Amino acid sequence: MAVTGISANRLELLQIAEAVAREKNIEREIVIEAIEEAIQKGAKSRYGAHHDIRAKIDHKTGELSLTRHVTIVEDDWMPEDELEEFNDSAMVRLKDASKRDPEAVVGKEYVENLPPFEFGRVQTQMARQVVTGKVREAERANQYEEFKDRVGEIVNGTVKRVEYGNTIVDLGRGEGVMRRDQSIPREVFNIGDRIRTYIYDVRPEAKGPQVMLSRAHPGFMAKLFAQEVPEVYDGVIEIRAAARDSGSRAKMAVLSNDSSIDPVGACVGMRGSRVQAVVAELQGEKIDIIQWNPDEPTFIVNALAPAEVSKVVLDEEAGRVEVVVPDEQLSLAIGRRGQNVRLASQLTGWQIDIITEAQDSERRQREFAERTGLFQEALDVDEVIAQLLVTEGFATVEDLAYVDPYEVSEIEGFDEETAEELQARAREYLDKKAAELDAKRVELGVEDGVLQVPGVTLPMAVALGEGGVKTVEDLADLATDEIRGGYEVKNGERVKVPGVLESFNLAQEDAELLILQARVAAGWIDASELPQPEPEEYEEEGDYAEGEYDPDQVFGDAPAEDDTAEGEESDAEPSNA
Repeated sequence: MAVTGISANRLELLQIAEAVAREKNIEREIVIEAIEEAIQKGAKSRYGAHHDIRAKIDHKTGELSLTRHVTIVEDDWMPEDELEEFNDSAMVRLKDASKRDPEAVVGKEYVENLPPFEFGRVQTQMARQVVTGKVREAERANQYEEFKDRVGEIVNGTVKRVEYGNTIVDLGRGEGVMRRDQSIPREVFNIGDRIRTYIYDVRPEAKGPQVMLSRAHPGFMAKLFAQEVPEVYDGVIEIRAAARDSGSRAKMAVLSNDSSIDPVGACVGMRGSRVQAVVAELQGEKIDIIQWNPDEPTFIVNALAPAEVSKVVLDEEAGRVEVVVPDEQLSLAIGRRGQNVRLASQLTGWQIDIITEAQDSERRQREFAERTGLFQEALDVDEVIAQLLVTEGFATVEDLAYVDPYEVSEIEGFDEETAEELQARAREYLDKKAAELDAKRVELGVEDGVLQVPGVTLPMAVALGEGGVKTVEDLADLATDEIRGGYEVKNGERVKVPGVLESFNLAQEDAELLILQARVAAGWIDASELPQPEPEEYEEEGDYAEGEYDPDQVFGDAPAEDDTAEGEESDAEPSNA
């Protein structure tokens, strides 16, 4: 848009503003304000940049007024920042204004009308840049407002261009970008192709809002089901979780809020009609639809379908779950290139370790032998007594030393005298080990104050001393990675860096709390800055052992295989997801 001079016909300015606003889909007032600013800058370049010159266009008549303003300031006026200074072209001190105007007060403005003028070449170029910039800013603001609340929606668009694998999509009132990693593999688009995409993010960047599109996002699949399945659209069936290996396979967990409706069957449709419509849009991607369950073990078993599961052992602190499967089901549970267990892990939010029944049995035998040997050495008893203790669930000497004597005397073949003797030997063993550890701590130079930090045990104190951490201040100065271990890049390679307490398998939160407790002990922070514990929730105890679930007893029948996907075999060894 060009501004040739303020002597243009008054209606021309309004017509220009109207045309630009209609073309760019922005408010006419924004364009008029941009023209006012352009005229104002042009006037300042003509009369002087220090003058307070203002341009005003009447939005109804197009009448232009160009005025210069001088404001009265206090006699002792001081600048608000270092760059500001007294501008005698736009300001006048009260004492000077009073000489000419007896009614002068601070804040009063003197307004002088300026005559119209013709824009020169430089002024015209400057005005064009101002108007163009303002219009572009308004376009960007409109586009952000248009799409910021549409995150999570499917939109239709036209492929505008393809740059370095990224697809630029014309969405009508703006553009969106689908990066290469957000497209379905082997899917090729040409300019002018119609495309359906999912908005997963809208970012207000300096160069304009970036509408991020995807066809590989799990939300895209979920929204497609909402379009194909009326029960999902109406909220009768909820899609609680979804995970995708785009272009290959996906898993989706569904829940019905109406007990009379089968969520899996509703999503599959008559003879697979509904799910096939989604599969066609996703370029043949196989979809496993499973039933969501609030019971975590049940949900994990369902997520690993079509593989059968023998046992699930949860480690809630570490967020890991160990799944035991029959030997012949291992490859099916892992899936081709680990796909099945990886998707199940993403779907459930648990890190899943798959082992076979044979491996589980071998590990249990090994643990049984190790614990038997520990009790034989610590208590100076024969193998039969040690095995009895392990069989009854005692895993460590501490378990035996501080348990209620009644639990020991109730073991078949034991009496109260035997229980007291075993516990006395256990305590004596622990005291001896503690004395040895404390002596080693002193030898390493670890101060007593380190042991006073809540959460620090004797074995930890020894490990800290071996790692060069000998004072409370040393401990307080550590980072969580220095405690738990981590990775860093050296010479372009990712190298494992051990932590001083890595062998204790501390959770991230526990390591952070340990450091904070040390900082409190060192006087660096106040105890009020420590995180407050959340109130505990109590649940009724079940009949099964804590952390262990037998699908045959707890879950009932094994979950039925989904009709929409076939199991995939793998020759891979047991691995972690």
